[in-house]
Amino acid sequence: MVSTSSSMCLDQRSSSGRPLATKQPVQNACTVLGCRTSGLTSNDFGKLHAGNLRILRNLILQDGTEFTKVWTKSSKSLISYESGRIYFENYRNCYSSLTAEPQVLYELPRRSKAEKIEDSLLCQCPLEKVLSQASQQKPFLLALTANNWLYCLSADTGETLQKVYLSSHFKFRSLDWDISQETFYVKSVHRKQTAIARQAGTDNVLMHLAIFTVFPLQVVGLLEISKKVFGKSVVDVLLSQGVLAVSHSSKCVKLYSLEYIVKKFRTTELVLGQQCDLYGAKGTVGEVPYGIPVNIQIKECPPVLFEMSYLDNGIQIGGHPWHYIYTPNHKKHKGTHHICSIRDGTLAKNGVQDMKCDSLEADWIFFHPDDSGRIIHAGPSTINVLKIIEGKEVDTNYEVIHDFSIITSRDRSATSKVTVTSSGRTVKRRFQQLDDDPEQETFKMAKYEDELDLLAIVDVSPTAEDVGQASVRLYDNKSGGLMKRITLNEPWDVTYSHEVYLDRDTVIHIEQERNNSFCCHVYKMNRKSS
Repeated sequence: MVSTSSSMCLDQRSSSGRPLATKQPVQNACTVLGCRTSGLTSNDFGKLHAGNLRILRNLILQDGTEFTKVWTKSSKSLISYESGRIYFENYRNCYSSLTAEPQVLYELPRRSKAEKIEDSLLCQCPLEKVLSQASQQKPFLLALTANNWLYCLSADTGETLQKVYLSSHFKFRSLDWDISQETFYVKSVHRKQTAIARQAGTDNVLMHLAIFTVFPLQVVGLLEISKKVFGKSVVDVLLSQGVLAVSHSSKCVKLYSLEYIVKKFRTTELVLGQQCDLYGAKGTVGEVPYGIPVNIQIKECPPVLFEMSYLDNGIQIGGHPWHYIYTPNHKKHKGTHHICSIRDGTLAKNGVQDMKCDSLEADWIFFHPDDSGRIIHAGPSTINVLKIIEGKEVDTNYEVIHDFSIITSRDRSATSKVTVTSSGRTVKRRFQQLDDDPEQETFKMAKYEDELDLLAIVDVSPTAEDVGQASVRLYDNKSGGLMKRITLNEPWDVTYSHEVYLDRDTVIHIEQERNNSFCCHVYKMNRKSS
């Protein structure tokens, strides 16, 4: 109990004669963690880290700072990047990009085709968690192999820390987060029904999800998705933020609570490495040949939290307060994005966003990754940052307003449908130039660097050699002001895939080349000497 008496004397002393320790005010745990995340606590790692990042941001944005290419490496297979680590040869070779030039962290032994790593997730323990063993705090790579093994590999050495056998009955293909750095799931391939089973209606299972928690690695269970429960039109499922999203061939998505499903339909709790006897089959959980048994069998359809029909690109949920973005399932709405309240489905004022661009590739829209509740709507020549606010009118609950825009530096007259000749005659062009035509400066990517609080926009401009010249523009995340432009040296071929990452003082460009191989280019911050 905390005393609130104002008569307490400040020079009270204990029986030993020493002054009593002053009592600190009781603070809400959420407030303390929030301040720690923002770097507002006193003299701890959070404040020091935030201060260092502010210094780094200022250095990057100075006029005398450039980004210089320091390293290039090619590969015949896909190259991946995450959190300062570059992966080659199906995650077999790992390089650190944190050094002045990328250095080899580890190289795994060659694996057979059956042991090939098919997907991975990088796990990094949150600062607020304290585990029983110090080794469990270190980052590790979750790697799914073609023969249904789930490996935990040290992110720094490649050493196998733990391995779990998933199943000898179902083929697993992909990994993804449910809640980042907390819960993940492994999704199986779609099961193919035989003609006899389809006619008899006996085999209704579409796929399986194996659900785990990390730090430490523990199994929640194996969940089966049945057409008998969710309907014959179900085509795919995913997990996100504790919600099971079920997609149907009718362009409809239904959301269900994973917590409700686990509590109601889990038959038994599983522990890795312990014996289990389920449905007459005995074995050790996570070992060959037993694997992870099906312990979550949904007998009836759970309550639907949310249901919506859409035209293209599915549904996104986010914002403050909660809203969703979708395109209504009607041809007249094609190319538009509707922003509605998740509470009652009401369309926000100015909630229909239409980029009205003529391009080969569609514009893209998503909730801002900075958790501000804003929305980024990007097209070939314009990027709009939008905000959701409470409506100012009586009959309007919420309103979508413009925060700021980023626009390409184009010659607008060059794209006009009507031109005037030297003699003064007006000529109307038969074909209109596309907004993402390679002969114009075009936006290709919009990403957020959370530690520096910068928007990184990739634009590509035409050159005399008929190839694109790419640059990374850095914008202030709050105001949208242009802070810096980083030019990429290598030409940008728009017919092949590209990925660009800004990670603190490093820019990584991964491109697909003409011969179907891949190449990674690394740029580092370089300050000119005065």
